[in-house]
Amino acid sequence: MTTTTPQFSAPPTRQTSISAWAKKNLFGDWFNTLLTIVSVLVLGWVLTTLLSWAFTSARWDVIPSNFKLLMVGRYPVNLLWRIWLSLAVIMGLGGFSWGVLSRDTRLLDRRGLIMLGILSATLVLVLALLTDPVSIAISLGLIILLVGMAFVGQQIGRVQPQLGTWLPLLWLFGFIVSYALVRGLIFGAPVRLDDFSGLLLTLFAAVVSIVLSFPLGVLLALGRRSELPIIRWLSVIYIEVIRGLPLITILFASQLLVPLALPGYIRTGRVVRALVGLTLFSAAYLAENVRGGLQAVPRGQTEAAKALGMNPVLTTSLIVLPQALKAVIPTIVGQFISLFKDTSLLTIVGFAELLGMGQTVLANPEYLGRNGEVLLFIGLIYFLCCSAMSWASRRLEKQLGTARPTVLPPDVAGEAA
Repeated sequence: MTTTTPQFSAPPTRQTSISAWAKKNLFGDWFNTLLTIVSVLVLGWVLTTLLSWAFTSARWDVIPSNFKLLMVGRYPVNLLWRIWLSLAVIMGLGGFSWGVLSRDTRLLDRRGLIMLGILSATLVLVLALLTDPVSIAISLGLIILLVGMAFVGQQIGRVQPQLGTWLPLLWLFGFIVSYALVRGLIFGAPVRLDDFSGLLLTLFAAVVSIVLSFPLGVLLALGRRSELPIIRWLSVIYIEVIRGLPLITILFASQLLVPLALPGYIRTGRVVRALVGLTLFSAAYLAENVRGGLQAVPRGQTEAAKALGMNPVLTTSLIVLPQALKAVIPTIVGQFISLFKDTSLLTIVGFAELLGMGQTVLANPEYLGRNGEVLLFIGLIYFLCCSAMSWASRRLEKQLGTARPTVLPPDVAGEAA
């Protein structure tokens, strides 16, 4: 007797016109209609006021006059080519990662076009602020490098699909190279970490804290679930104490206590002490995020690994932890975005990062009363960086996510059972 398996196709997609969608979601009843009208009026008033101020009252000359100061602060002017070279490394890696993650789709799909549009708008803003023809040419070259490496990454990703799993290590290597270039560790005169300021210090502090807090947070999450009481309770005490303290307190404590905790012959700079505080603070929150992912992994996964003869280390590293991390990618990236924004607190402990450098500019008598222009520009930079991180996490989540389970009709499900 021949058994045939019924074939099922996906249900047809329903095409909804804009008017039908608006009637259903915005004007479904009198309350939704009233709420929509009020929201449109308030939003229109806010946008009209903001645009009117931006094009009539705002004096934007403060941004071009202090653009380099906001970007790199006190970094030596004769060594700015190192910054451009490190940006080329980052843009090349960004384009390559974009291409690898988009290997199964169109490179310039709707989201890609949106991100490219945002990047182009940023380029227009940068070109409007830069008056040096060399800087303008380099900025255009970086955009071309980004798009070109994206196409290269897409072609390589189609041939080597497993390359996507190696992107974090590739980014780690790229960060090390960029750091060595900016610090002058490869060639040229070295630059002290304490000379970093402006956006350069903000990005450096955020990246280093993210890279260091991730493995520490994973270890703390595993330690909190350990069967050894001493390890479990030490992890619990650390996580609860750090989470119960505000970040600004930890930053002040790190500036005072780190030199006391180290031997006298080890001297640390102010930036290193601030990085210690940011890392310790972020690791505690990251540990709870990872612990939530570990609890979401079914117990049967561990039992199946034990039945196959795998030891606890292999079970955790190869079976449990990958599933847990994949389940909490949005939460982890949210923590990283929060950490990036928390770097603005460094200005309270005496660092001239992006916000601190903005306050330095506003302290100049020549630019008194320009708070709106400077703070709006700084907010735009934070928004662009956080949006790029969020977009990258969605790409990564889509790349690592599993397909949704197919729901069979009841009669077919019964036959399969």
